Parts: sequence; C-alpha cells; structure tokens
Amino acid sequence: MATNNLRLSNGRYVYDTTARNIDVKKAIEERPSFSPLKVYEGQNLQEKKNMSFFYVLFLTVAVFVTAYALVSYLRLQSEIANSVENIAIYEQRLNNLTLANDDEYSKMINAIDYDEIKRIAIEELGMVYASEDQIVTYTRENSDYVRQLSDISK
Repeated sequence: MATNNLRLSNGRYVYDTTARNIDVKKAIEERPSFSPLKVYEGQNLQEKKNMSFFYVLFLTVAVFVTAYALVSYLRLQSEIANSVENIAIYEQRLNNLTLANDDEYSKMINAIDYDEIKRIAIEELGMVYASEDQIVTYTRENSDYVRQLSDISK
C-alpha cells in the first residue's frame, strides 16, 4: 500500500493513505504568480546590463583569433593537398624517365657488336689470346680480394 506524502501549508508533512479534500481555488490563489519566461527574460536583461566593455572586447578578440586559426588551418590543408598532387606528378615523371632510361640502356647494350670489337682488337691492334703459361691462379685466404705485394714470378 502506497503512502501519500502531503505537505501542509504550515510546512508539516502528513503520512497516510487517505485522500485529502483540497480547495483548488484557494491553492491557486496562494501559489506565487511568476512565469519562468519572465524570470528568464529578467535574467537575460540583467546579463546584458552586466556586460562590460572588456568582456565585449575579449569576445571580439576571441572571435578574430578563432577566425584566423580557421583560415590558417584551411590554408595549410590546401597546401598539403597541393603537395600531395605535386608528389604524384613527380612520381609519374620519375617512372616515365626510369622507363625511358631503361629503354635507352637496352638499346645501347643491344647495339654493341662484340664480334666487331674482337675483330678490331685482333686485326688492327694486334692483340692475341693469353697462352696457358701466362695464366696464373691464386687462392684467397679468408678475404674477399687479392692484394699484390710483390711482382708475380715467372
């Protein structure tokens, strides 16, 4: 069973489950007459009166600083987007130049006639192949290269 908590006009509470006869007209007349809207309008008017010159100056400066930060941010974003586009353009140029360079290298390598080089070396310059007694072999000992410290013996 629920209990009704009723506050009487003298400030005391009554705890029980019976309904009370309340004079509605009297309760409405005794209720304070104010509307929340009027209270809010009064507070807003009071706040407007309390706004000092320095507060308005502070708000103005804050708006300008915020606007400057926003414009700077947007400018930086634009520069980053342009840089990304430029990087993509330069990467494409690099790829094109690399392909062109590889093609030219292949053309140069394929244009070399080794038989013609051999003919010129033997016939015109008098070069000959090395004989077996001219070939000397060396064994490496824990090293990646051979260092000649003295003349090669015959």
